[in-house]
Amino acid sequence: MADHTLVFIVLGLALAAFVWGRFRYDLVALSALLACVILGLVPGEEAFYGFGHPAVITVAAVLVLSRGFERSGVVDVIAEQVLKVGDRLFLQLVALTATVVVLSGFMNNVGALALLLPVAMRLAREHNTSPSLLLMPLAFGSLLGGLMTLIGTPPNIIISAYRGSVTGETFGMFSFFPVGAAVALAGLVFIVLLGWRLVPQRAGNASTEGMFDISHYLVEVRVDEEAKALGWTLRELQRELEETLPVLAVLRGEQRYAGHAFLGALKEGDVLLVEAGPEEMKLLEDKAGLRVGIDPQEETFEQDRAEAEEGGQLQRDASLPDTENTKSNGLDTEGLELVEAVVRNDSIMVNRTVTQLRLHNQYGMHLVAVARDGSRLRQRLRDIRFRPGDVLLLQGGESNLSESLATLGCLPLARRNFTLGQPRMLLVSLGIFALAIAAMLLDILPNAVALALAALVTLLVGVLPLRDGYQAIDGPVIILLGAMIPVGTALETSGGAALIANSLLELGGTWPTVSILILLFVTTMMLSDVINNAAAAVLMAPIAVSLANGFDASIDPFLMAVAISASCAFLTPIGHQSNTLVMGPGGYRFGDYWRMGLPLELVVMAVAIPMILLVWPL
Repeated sequence: MADHTLVFIVLGLALAAFVWGRFRYDLVALSALLACVILGLVPGEEAFYGFGHPAVITVAAVLVLSRGFERSGVVDVIAEQVLKVGDRLFLQLVALTATVVVLSGFMNNVGALALLLPVAMRLAREHNTSPSLLLMPLAFGSLLGGLMTLIGTPPNIIISAYRGSVTGETFGMFSFFPVGAAVALAGLVFIVLLGWRLVPQRAGNASTEGMFDISHYLVEVRVDEEAKALGWTLRELQRELEETLPVLAVLRGEQRYAGHAFLGALKEGDVLLVEAGPEEMKLLEDKAGLRVGIDPQEETFEQDRAEAEEGGQLQRDASLPDTENTKSNGLDTEGLELVEAVVRNDSIMVNRTVTQLRLHNQYGMHLVAVARDGSRLRQRLRDIRFRPGDVLLLQGGESNLSESLATLGCLPLARRNFTLGQPRMLLVSLGIFALAIAAMLLDILPNAVALALAALVTLLVGVLPLRDGYQAIDGPVIILLGAMIPVGTALETSGGAALIANSLLELGGTWPTVSILILLFVTTMMLSDVINNAAAAVLMAPIAVSLANGFDASIDPFLMAVAISASCAFLTPIGHQSNTLVMGPGGYRFGDYWRMGLPLELVVMAVAIPMILLVWPL
């Protein structure tokens, strides 16, 4: 069997696995690489040279620098100004989308979105705006902003490095700017004037209570002298129930203990504040002998809760009506916090259950509720397999909550306090980045070396702690790039890329060159809607060069077409992490994206093709 046929088979299976989504894209990419090695398509001694490729080093360095911007307070200063726009939806859209476009040009676009997502949620809640009207424009704006510079998005870095391997000269930091800025500006205008009107409006998801309706599911159970659970620990209670039922607090006399921190045995008279539905309440009575207290659906509960809120105390306990008990036993006290978070694409929680994760024992956190597609899931918490974009309501200690969320790969959505950082570090962070850009523009250092040096200095001078620097590096993306680069090379060396290019040339032999350029643009854009944009760029780059050579044209417009189109995945929530991150908080469904995404892709193509031909002639 010919080598190019084997490459096509491996790539076909890999693309099918990417679309299926059952396995993470980094595992799929690594499997494709090892299959190529076993089949003799990639020499064994060159199997892992992709992990030292300049594109991979550059992506890692950009991720570290982006986290440094966050840590030093650069982005928070900007985000604080965004919150001042008021209650006019048009101004909110302009402020959020324009800000993320600019930020995404100089830092990782997923990072830019992650920083502004809590800002958008806060705006929605303060001004009673449906978050669905803000979040999709924000996600699409992050993709558009990444088009403007070399470091804005991985496809630009990949295409630049590939050009260097072919011609000996890479694209510069701002080589993408003329085309990328024109596309980003056109996309921004479309989004704020018309695009947002095409987004389905999902009502009632802007607040924790609206999405999870937790007040109707918090009940009080008491440990009587005849209770089976008398003398049990909470872990033993969970084991007996065979259910990870969140115990939010244990009330003992005048003392209140956070559920995640209570390690003792239950005593007579203890009161457990539990998140439970009717089935779980019956389970508590049958298997543990715990007596359910006042029904949280009763009118008295609503009245007591309203009185507690009016008194300035957020009361979530269903059976403490008087003010004195509210103050001593209320759930919202020091050491205990409820927080919303969205599951990222690269989270360790994906396709796993709360039991498999050992969320309480390993991370000191309780899962209170899960929302998917904008509504709370009603099935048992222990049976839920998490998906990217799920919104979780978690309970944990204030001291370790942020660290646990980062380790799990979750992005907090609510109660994000702005930390303006130290002015000195803010200026140092900007200064380091400016020197790296200058070194790149003046050709003092190669792009990868300049940015890696900037990342190293950021760590050495203390802008970013070393531990945070390692956490900033997106492992799955690095594995994806390092594995797919040799696979892309195999596509080229086996003659597969030339075969595809020749087939396209025969198909459109009488067509103008610009028609093939448009076909390349559309094909890459469609591919990026179903697989990672970096993988799309790796696969399409050698095909683009083969097409250019077939027409005896410059390779630059063809490579630029791949760079722009690979980053414009607007039709599905799976094409880019930014799209996935807003799916849960915005309450979007899979079919919602194309409503604004399809016309936006047409706008992008209508602007990009003429600009490419103007700036990079054939």
